[in-house]
Amino acid sequence: MSHGQPKRPQAEDSFHCEPIKYGDVFKVTGELASKPISPQEAAAMKAAEAGVLGQPQKGSPAVVMQAAAAINQACGAVDGNGVAIKKEDVSVTETTTAGNRIITESVGGQVLGKRVDTHAPVVPTDLGSAVIDGDPITIGEALEAVAIAVGDKPVNQNDAAAISAAEIRATGEKNVRAGGVGASAQSAATLNSHVMRVQDMTKLSDILTDATDKLAMDKAVTQEDAEAVYTAEMRFPWRGDATDVISEPGGVAASMATAAKLNEEK
Repeated sequence: MSHGQPKRPQAEDSFHCEPIKYGDVFKVTGELASKPISPQEAAAMKAAEAGVLGQPQKGSPAVVMQAAAAINQACGAVDGNGVAIKKEDVSVTETTTAGNRIITESVGGQVLGKRVDTHAPVVPTDLGSAVIDGDPITIGEALEAVAIAVGDKPVNQNDAAAISAAEIRATGEKNVRAGGVGASAQSAATLNSHVMRVQDMTKLSDILTDATDKLAMDKAVTQEDAEAVYTAEMRFPWRGDATDVISEPGGVAASMATAAKLNEEK
């Protein structure tokens, strides 16, 4: 998860600093956005995180809130007494969607952060046939499974980054090839960002159908390939929303992870 880091006030204005509000460090709206972060709320989030994750995670809402609350208290913006937000309004919940364990952290009903605690993937049914037949699943086949599973999804920057990484892993080259699937995905993502109507956007199926034939080289998917593609897909918060950093169910990273797992089991 990515959040803005609160800035510590300079010593000369430490007693007159503006408090750090939720809207300064999280993508929230309304009354919550203008509310200073208090030590009580930070402590409640830390406890909630510990209850689900065992301990606060690096860069998590609890860590950000603690830093902001400490600064607010030091400059007199909040005190250590009254609780403005009820403890029950601070929550960390976990759900499982298509094999992914998704952790959602909220205050007052608004999401501060969302993350995938593990990236157990969606298993597109098309990926099983190659292993059953005795052949390892290739990167091209994993990309083709995406075209079937979520082919109607418009290509975004996450998809383009993941597809480019997959192509590089397949070819062994340092950059995407001109005219290849990675370059096509990057162009599509750029164009889609300027298109207003979803029906006019380039879809994943437009890029990844017959991906095996479009790759200059292909190879069996390994765990290292899957991890590289997952990292690439996570580079861009989807739609610019830092609270929505999760792998796409049925998407490129999920399909690659599934292929790697099946190949290892084989």
